[in-house]
Amino acid sequence: MPSRRRTPTKEMVMEAESTATSTVAVLSRLHPFVKPALPRIYGAMVVSLSASVVALAIPQVLQWMVDGPLADGDASQIWLAAGIVLTLGVLEAVLIGARRALVLTPGTYVESRMRNALYRQLQDLPVAFHDRWPSGQLLSRAVSDLNLIRRWLSFGLVLLVVNVLTIVGGAVILLLLNWVLGLIFVAAAVPVMIYSFAFERKYSDVARRSQDQAGDLATSVEESVHGIRVLKAFGRSRYALKRFESQAEQLRGTEIEKAKAIAGIWLYLTLIPDLAFGVCLVVGVWLASTGASSVGELVAFFATGTVLLFPIWSLGYFLAMTLDAKTATLRFFEVMDAVNTIEDPAEPRSIADGRGELSFDEVHFRYQDAPEAFSDLLDGVTLTVRPGETMALVGLTGSGKSTLTALASRLYDVTGGAVRVDGVDVRELRRDELRTRVAMAFEEATLFSQTVRENVLLGRPDATEAELREALEIAQATFVDELPQGLDTKIGEEGMSLSGGQRQRLALARAIAAKPSILVLDDPLSALDVDTEALVEAALRRVLATTTALIVAHRPSTVALADRVALLQEGRITAVGTHAELLSSSEHYRFVISSLEGEEARERALLDDERDEDRPTAERTEEVTR
Repeated sequence: MPSRRRTPTKEMVMEAESTATSTVAVLSRLHPFVKPALPRIYGAMVVSLSASVVALAIPQVLQWMVDGPLADGDASQIWLAAGIVLTLGVLEAVLIGARRALVLTPGTYVESRMRNALYRQLQDLPVAFHDRWPSGQLLSRAVSDLNLIRRWLSFGLVLLVVNVLTIVGGAVILLLLNWVLGLIFVAAAVPVMIYSFAFERKYSDVARRSQDQAGDLATSVEESVHGIRVLKAFGRSRYALKRFESQAEQLRGTEIEKAKAIAGIWLYLTLIPDLAFGVCLVVGVWLASTGASSVGELVAFFATGTVLLFPIWSLGYFLAMTLDAKTATLRFFEVMDAVNTIEDPAEPRSIADGRGELSFDEVHFRYQDAPEAFSDLLDGVTLTVRPGETMALVGLTGSGKSTLTALASRLYDVTGGAVRVDGVDVRELRRDELRTRVAMAFEEATLFSQTVRENVLLGRPDATEAELREALEIAQATFVDELPQGLDTKIGEEGMSLSGGQRQRLALARAIAAKPSILVLDDPLSALDVDTEALVEAALRRVLATTTALIVAHRPSTVALADRVALLQEGRITAVGTHAELLSSSEHYRFVISSLEGEEARERALLDDERDEDRPTAERTEEVTR
């Protein structure tokens, strides 16, 4: 089935921004995941705010010391003031350490819960969703975006709230110390607030663009690694590198744009308070010279202002972190809010003693993103595969054979009509029950980075050793015994350390080991040479004798396995019968078979040249374990 993936940037951004544009509204959606960690986060805020209160208390001690003991020359009181300042400093350090201890663990738990929820959602969403989404975009959401959210919860949120409260509290203290100087300080906050609002709008856009571009870059890396054989075979490694460099340069430009935006707000947050301090210094000296203010009062004022400098300077950093977390949250919920169109029914039916009948009743299907002008890919397919019968499905390329087989296990749902197993609409069955009864083997054999045993028993982990061996023998996959650790050999990412034929045989063994009542095979023998194919077909007949099977046939030799053949033409089943009957009655069937014969001859010529399957397995040992 062809992939129709697209980068969901523009559509998803518009949808997300239309539902929640407020930063608070977006971040509040994290509450169900953050709720268990809130007590410790609130505790960290209280502890951190206490540290700020302690820091703001030190200037008041200095005022008392300057206006009292220093003015009076009482050395004993000076030592007392120094001891108080030292004690307050130590207490502040302890409170800061306590804040770090409180927030360290909760953030990781929140990240873990969110990542598990995202993975669970990805596993539950239909294949149609994954057709549209690049894997790199999903990967970046599961890793980098959740990492941003964790760091914001553990660090950014706590300090943003505490620093804002510290600034407000400090401003009140400054006004109480000297209302004239305090008003100058407060007035300086007005342009900072105005610029902060402008910064939020600008930075939100560039942050979103950066994270989406990072997802696109991850997709390029994944595709080039998985397709490394194709790139090398066609000498296109340099092309892939240039394409990657172009995307990386685009991301670099966006990151520079982000850095400039952050630098801009840092300039305001640094320059304006410093200018305000300079004005306050001039005015404060004049006030002290006129007796309107004491020296101790000025010392306390500027000491308090110094305490407030870091909270003020850090506002830009924490605001940027908050906006990054907002964007990451939007991207996370774009996946979590995706509608699952293939769900278990509210009141599921069950099949007690299934006979294994598979029927398609006036089935219509079109892909979700297909243009309206296109007709249905399947346009009223009616076909019944009787219990224990083997039905071959043939048709020209693009006729919808693979799509039809995918409907049997609800990888996609019909857009009209019904698919039934033993007379029950598959939409009325729980998905796990349906997929226990219907097993599939695809032409593109996908294996996982696990052992041979785990791959073969994926659909039925509780199968016995004898059943595992039987499945391997039927699929002619006993080559696994010659691997370094036999069945416990880890075969590597997507099984690429094995040949195409070996991967197909393991995938076929996986379907057989599942012991389904209905077996759907989408041309699972295409990568096998003539001799191996003959052995597999001979052994497979034993399984097909007691199992209902629907086989997509791309070779005339595969048709020979079937009791009957169904001809799919322009989205409809136009003929059903034995191979001999259709040869004599259907001109289109004869044309399809002749096309398959020519294709089979070309495939066999290529396989005979490579003879990859005839190589001793021992020669492949190094490749398997690489």
